Amino acid sequence: MKKKSLLGRFLVWRLKHVNDRQFISMLAILIGVTSGIAAVIIKNSVHFISSLLQNNSSVEYENILYVIYPTIGILIAVLFIKYVIRRPVRHGIPNVLYGISKSNAQISRHNMFSSIITSAFTVGFGGSVGLEGPTVATGAALGSNIGRLFHLNYKHITLLLGCACAGAMAAIFKAPIAAIVFALEVIMLDLTMWSLVPLLLASTSAVITSYFFLGMDVLYPFKVENGFIMSDLPYYIVLGIFTGLLATYFTKCYMFIHGIFDKIESIYKKLIFGGLSLGIIIFFFPSLFGEGYDAINASLSGNYSYLFNNSLFYSFQDNFWMIIVLLVMVIFFKVIAASITFGAGGVGGIFAPTLFMGVNAGVLFAKLVQHLGFRDLEVNNFALIGMAGMIAGVLHAPLTGLFLIADISGGYQLFVPLMITATVSYATVKTFETHSVYTIQLAKRKELMTHDKDQNVLSLMRVTKLIERDFSTVDANATLGELVKVIAKANRNIFIVIDEENNFKGIVKLDDIREIMFQPEKYNDVFVRDLMVMPQVVIQHDESMADVASKYQYSDKFNLVVLNDGKYCGCVSRAQIFSTYRRMLKHFSED
Repeated sequence: MKKKSLLGRFLVWRLKHVNDRQFISMLAILIGVTSGIAAVIIKNSVHFISSLLQNNSSVEYENILYVIYPTIGILIAVLFIKYVIRRPVRHGIPNVLYGISKSNAQISRHNMFSSIITSAFTVGFGGSVGLEGPTVATGAALGSNIGRLFHLNYKHITLLLGCACAGAMAAIFKAPIAAIVFALEVIMLDLTMWSLVPLLLASTSAVITSYFFLGMDVLYPFKVENGFIMSDLPYYIVLGIFTGLLATYFTKCYMFIHGIFDKIESIYKKLIFGGLSLGIIIFFFPSLFGEGYDAINASLSGNYSYLFNNSLFYSFQDNFWMIIVLLVMVIFFKVIAASITFGAGGVGGIFAPTLFMGVNAGVLFAKLVQHLGFRDLEVNNFALIGMAGMIAGVLHAPLTGLFLIADISGGYQLFVPLMITATVSYATVKTFETHSVYTIQLAKRKELMTHDKDQNVLSLMRVTKLIERDFSTVDANATLGELVKVIAKANRNIFIVIDEENNFKGIVKLDDIREIMFQPEKYNDVFVRDLMVMPQVVIQHDESMADVASKYQYSDKFNLVVLNDGKYCGCVSRAQIFSTYRRMLKHFSED
């Protein structure tokens, strides 16, 4: 009671002395710091676990333990979820998007710690996924629960979720501008002066927190030797097409493997099948172990030994074509390894796998162009640009790819080629895939928020919140006389016909019986079942408002019946939908 009393007093004081903008800005700084700390904890936990596992192995020999390490890590994550969380959980950025769209911006409290623990063991033991998604999910859970603690509304909590996501990305990559762009582009926040200041504060505070604990460097310290060269323009375009096609492969492969694991009901069968499959892939291609930033750093430094270390191919390091073959193989298998990690029950993100594929795609492209004698390209530049192309394609986030790679590499001299490749990659993948890996499943379930305010408002509206229950009901076996008595007391012109168990049977419209209701001699001979009609369109109680709006658009009805497994729930009126829609749209549009 004392805690509640103190919180209540604070909330009253806050309402009197601190306006919403000021309070949100304060919370944005707090969330930025906590997101930064979450990033530090996850990163250090993974590095500690992976260093324990890898320190005693010689790079000259294959490590047979790679076959079982991933299974152990995923097993720990699965057991933690099953016996500690004890409920089905959502993780990563799709969980944040779902929370914004369908859960009133509320994310479960367990996500404040469960993503940290499960991802640390998954990735630390070799799961071929990244830490960005779990870090964002942790920050978003903190933002959501802080917002709920202070009784903020949906709009304010959504902004705090965006601040948490921007803070997490800024802390990981030390790229505050790219982090803000990520929140706008991927988390689907609208850019207004209302949202910009908190996003800036969250990103800045997260970066400072990360600097304090982790130092300055993110990727390999990289200096661009040559910026934009006009004669390289065709190669930037071709690289954009190449990364766009790879991004399409990424999405389709991810969904295909996801579908395979969905058909396996037992979590332990998923674990055994997925863990061993992943272990075998990593045994042959050890560079797929973990999130892959060591490999990315090595590639950017021009050192390709990561392709051979701990592998069967160690003795072929000096063979050019073996480098090419292994680059092709790790690009091909990275998304398979990541998808299997998720399917087996592991927790992680797809951001690091995307960067891994991008850097190797850029190196592969540049080396082949060089070796075939077309042009002497800067391999490291194309490695960076390849990462931007893959981010643009896989995440459908060309601006994030552009600003992130420019920020973390200090390569603003490459801004033009980054723009070209990211744009071409995005255009290429959009030809084949409407939605990104983050959003494709949500979009299929119509649970996705976008920058389209109309769609956003509809996604937030619930049929169950709009049901009107003042429509009179009548039994199907009732007589016309009994129906007339019901009509005399009603204030609607539609009457719902049900049976004794509340099963919906049809409707009676006043206009259809206007003549016969004034014929008393028929009151005992005509029954409601003879007068009722089955409406052409009905609504299910769990139907999306987008579908409901579509039904109204293509019908002339003013009221539609709502059913739940055939049971009558009430009706939804066109006027009620329009009134609610207008009110919510006005709230969304306020700056």
